[in-house]
Amino acid sequence: MSAPTVARVEGVPYRLPLTSALAWGAHSALNAAEHVLVQVTLSDGTVGVAEATPRPTIYGETPASVVAILALLEQGLRGVSILDEDALNRVRNSVANNHTARGALDMALHDARARAQGLTLFDTLLGPREQVRVSFILGIAAPDEMLAEARRVVEAGVRCLKVKVGRQHDRDLGVIRALRAEFGDAVQLYADSNETLTPALAPAALDAMREAGLMYVEEPLPARDLQARAALHAQGRLPVVADDSCFTPADLTRELAFNTFDVLNVKTARNGFTDGRAMLRAAAAAGKRGMVGSQASTGLGTLHAALLSTQAEVTEPCELSFVLKLQDDLLDRPVTFREGWLDVGALREHRLDLARVNRYRL
Repeated sequence: MSAPTVARVEGVPYRLPLTSALAWGAHSALNAAEHVLVQVTLSDGTVGVAEATPRPTIYGETPASVVAILALLEQGLRGVSILDEDALNRVRNSVANNHTARGALDMALHDARARAQGLTLFDTLLGPREQVRVSFILGIAAPDEMLAEARRVVEAGVRCLKVKVGRQHDRDLGVIRALRAEFGDAVQLYADSNETLTPALAPAALDAMREAGLMYVEEPLPARDLQARAALHAQGRLPVVADDSCFTPADLTRELAFNTFDVLNVKTARNGFTDGRAMLRAAAAAGKRGMVGSQASTGLGTLHAALLSTQAEVTEPCELSFVLKLQDDLLDRPVTFREGWLDVGALREHRLDLARVNRYRL
């Protein structure tokens, strides 16, 4: 009996409200999760799903552009065997950029392939590290608001905070000191500068972050400043996390060649499972540490990021707790955390709630 083929690819935009806005970088902010549910239907009726998280200020995508590029890619995917991964990847990579659309499509194809064989993604992708340390993205806000949100998520089981910085350095350090005073060594801290520092200011800023007890800093300098980033990393002031500079496997090859970072932040939201696993392996082979990040994913995206987080190459806390910033979700049950950890194997029974999908679709 021949394997089923791809019959249809669809994108369903939806909007989930947040408990409060998420602000980062010089001027970016997110007030709601306006994402796209990607559905791949096979010739036998099997459906694979994933979440696309368009970010206009990062990737230049919108929900409408995700739906449009999926319609374009559907033309090349229709009739291709779900087991022919090389052919499916050729089509998926036949367009440039469109990172979250292609990443979600990759994950939906993986989901459909597993289901067509009577399996789940937990059967095909769950790695050896089922217990994963989690972090929470603490966006830029008034210091008292940041402290209040930190208390809320720590109460919910998180023990690592990724603190967005970069608009007012002195104020940022004040928040970090307040967090350290509040939680002591019970909560790990690191910073995400989102490319906001300059080569002249970065050395002193990283020294201050190190002295404040941060584990590392993500993208302190603009990604385009390759030589400056390599020079800053060579100074060894504070371990550097690569995110914006490593969107793709080709980007990672360049960054490894210039030795610009210590920890690779892979995001299923833009890399999917195929490129995500390959990038983690390449970084580990070069002696780099690995983490899995979030593009403010809701529940479905969190499940997929969590699966990648169980891979052996992942060594750091992973951004799997953005669901704590949602007022509601599309899943039929909450994702929960305990003493800083997520039991990924316990997520096997989580499903999309179709009533919620219909409620929040646009």
